[in-house]
Amino acid sequence: MIYGLTPLGIVHTVISLVAVVAGLIALARYKEIALATRTGRVYVIATVLTCLTGFGIFQHGGFGVPHVLGIVTLGVLGTAMLAERSQTFGKLSTYVAVVCYSLTFFFHMIPGVTETATRLPLGAPLVADRDASPALQGTIGALFIVFLIGATVQVLRVRATRQRGALDGLRMLG
Repeated sequence: MIYGLTPLGIVHTVISLVAVVAGLIALARYKEIALATRTGRVYVIATVLTCLTGFGIFQHGGFGVPHVLGIVTLGVLGTAMLAERSQTFGKLSTYVAVVCYSLTFFFHMIPGVTETATRLPLGAPLVADRDASPALQGTIGALFIVFLIGATVQVLRVRATRQRGALDGLRMLG
């Protein structure tokens, strides 16, 4: 075991890091995660693989909160993909897709921060008890606020783009 990780845990961690890096690149480059971009597709595939490999990890007993988060992540990811590829949500489909993809990125942060804080530095981790650490809970809360701000900015950007497109269409008619 390396850093307390099983071989499956190592594979899971590497795949999740690929997802996080792809998500960061997509957000920085395109201001959103979407299947329409290569980085978006890498993010989605790596996120699915992260969830699937996570289902085989039982470091803290049996089926638990991390497994539930994996199921929720897959559900939200499916909703995002459905919204992006169809008009299931009508005029809200673009908004649903953008917010759902960003929510899955936030979901990556929860185990990422938790596992890092409870394992590093080696021999003296920052957090001894994942369930009773106010610092860990505060960090995840702060990341949720960052998600809310980012999702709001994305929604406003989509709305502004749609309004600009509508005005351009009117100008072409006039």
